[in-house]
Amino acid sequence: MKILVTYFSQTGNTKKIAEAIHETISQNHDSFLKDFNEITIDELDLYDLVFLGSACHHANLAPPVLKFIENIPKSPKFKLAGFVTHSTYPPEGSERHAEMFEQWGSKCAKTYERLQNEKGIDYKGYFRCMGIPSKPIEQFINKQIIPDEDEWAEYIDVIVKHLDESDIENAKKFAKEVLDKC
Repeated sequence: MKILVTYFSQTGNTKKIAEAIHETISQNHDSFLKDFNEITIDELDLYDLVFLGSACHHANLAPPVLKFIENIPKSPKFKLAGFVTHSTYPPEGSERHAEMFEQWGSKCAKTYERLQNEKGIDYKGYFRCMGIPSKPIEQFINKQIIPDEDEWAEYIDVIVKHLDESDIENAKKFAKEVLDKC
């Protein structure tokens, strides 16, 4: 298969996940790793499978990625798998973590699913993991989302550990699972 792994990354988190996916699939497939700004809509149909990654902004894919995907034509030839890095807790933790994820990270998966339904894309799955935020985003989170000092200290203790080796391994596992579906 001819595969494109493309990503929109501002802090490097999403790029690292893209590199892990690319490393995994390039062992047995013709794989290309490209920054999101290096691709065009027309180019996507040159591939059998596209892994499209984005940082999570305002609970959804980053605005440039959202704008880009709206231009994907109906029934494209390529299959799609999505991946995202976010700076909120995953929903599998406490009730508070689930609420935070719902408010600040949940639209990403829904956007990929909407693409599947609206564009008729053969959608193969979604991966997400935490990634350390940029300083301005960290300040926003502290001011707007987690102003409590104790809760903030707990959050910082967790977020500074991501991306970690477990995140990278899970991204590689995701890549293999997507390939199995193809």
